[in-house]
Amino acid sequence: MTTTAVRTTAAPGAPPAPRWTPVELLPPVVLVLLAAVLLAPGHGLWFDELFTAEVGRRPLPEILRAIVTGEGTTSYLADVPPSYNAPWYVVVHAWMALPGLGGDTSLRVLSVLATAGGLALVTRAVTRLAGRPTGVPAGLVVATAPLLLAQAVEARSYGLAVLATGGALLGLVRWLQEPPRGLLLFGLAGAGMGLAHWYAVTVLAAFVVAALLLRGRAAVRVVAVGAAAVLPPLGLVALNLLNGTGSRNAEHLSDTGGTFPDLAVEAWAGGRTPLLYLTVGLAVVGAVRGAGVRVVGACWLLVPLLLLLAAELVRPVYHPRYLLAGLVGLGVLAAAGAAALPRGARAPVAAALVGLSLLASSPLAVREPRERSDEVVTTLARLQRPGEPVVAADQRSALGLDHYVRTLAPRLRPDVVLPPDDAPADADRVWLVRRVVDGEPVPTDDDEVLTGAGLSLAEERSFPATRTDLVLQLWSR
Repeated sequence: MTTTAVRTTAAPGAPPAPRWTPVELLPPVVLVLLAAVLLAPGHGLWFDELFTAEVGRRPLPEILRAIVTGEGTTSYLADVPPSYNAPWYVVVHAWMALPGLGGDTSLRVLSVLATAGGLALVTRAVTRLAGRPTGVPAGLVVATAPLLLAQAVEARSYGLAVLATGGALLGLVRWLQEPPRGLLLFGLAGAGMGLAHWYAVTVLAAFVVAALLLRGRAAVRVVAVGAAAVLPPLGLVALNLLNGTGSRNAEHLSDTGGTFPDLAVEAWAGGRTPLLYLTVGLAVVGAVRGAGVRVVGACWLLVPLLLLLAAELVRPVYHPRYLLAGLVGLGVLAAAGAAALPRGARAPVAAALVGLSLLASSPLAVREPRERSDEVVTTLARLQRPGEPVVAADQRSALGLDHYVRTLAPRLRPDVVLPPDDAPADADRVWLVRRVVDGEPVPTDDDEVLTGAGLSLAEERSFPATRTDLVLQLWSR
């Protein structure tokens, strides 16, 4: 009886991939520890995160109906459907269905874990391409980057985009080294990239370009799989166009006038000039001399920027966090550049790069809350008397009030009035929660209703924050 050993055929000229070792877990562990520091203050959710929480807790058929029809899940969110990044809300729904989960912190933990998983995959992929001395520093550079850290601790879909990007990269690397292995992972993760955030499709295109440059005609399967992976994101975009939500959030995008790359790199470095210059300088070295990773890394960074620069000729497309999946390639290239320096300079320069990233990220540990709806509700729970209406004057106030009354002060629920309903005219005391813009409360119909009923502003408490300023007003006769 004979035994036939099963062997994997490596691509011609490809060095054997290094075996996985526990040291490759260092980048995701560092990210989790840094995220714990950032989450320690326990700030409440802000509008985008609150939207995630309120949509994710709905029954799955209701979420799917809202996605397909382009309708909101509540009366005051009628014009804000969960159509963009729709798969994120399905994932959140599944996460919240697990026992003990569903709180504010657990939603942010989901994002942290997804980002950490993506970092683990990126570290493994770069290690396979260029060796552990490049792979682990690359993971650390990305783990400490200000832009990535800021998004990793928020309950939004960017963590999933990083996770899918890491999966697609690892699939590509496995195919490069052991074809045809890795194609299935590349295709599934590639589709996940675009479904998590459609800008990540540009990174998928970058990986396909890298495969063509490295393998020529042999990359036809990668091209076919990449084309198939784009179909689900394109379908989601088409759905949004058909249901009328195609241009929503366009007001958040800016026209850079061709300065797109400069602004993107500045956002990655947190606006810190020393980190910016060191990162760009090392990335250039990595693109020229980075062993094993220079082609993939250069495509990863340049192809998305070039595609979006071309798109900017048609309409504004720039927003820093939208570029996160592509800018991870900048961190990888910078680490590859450090590894390409003379032997005695490699470790000190890599340490300086990580150190400057940590320094640039340090303000995140002491940042103020982005919104203080939770404090508004706890204040109301202390001051409001049963029977006194609690009115949300606008959409943002309504979402925060609705969420935190449900989670922190259920006794207020019978007295809560949400848009489109106006403040009642027959009450002697009315609490009004409203948004402040440029130092002034945003005018609403509630002002006329209350004034016409003979009520006047008796008391006002301000809740300023970095994203949404709120004010709590007491109107009485």
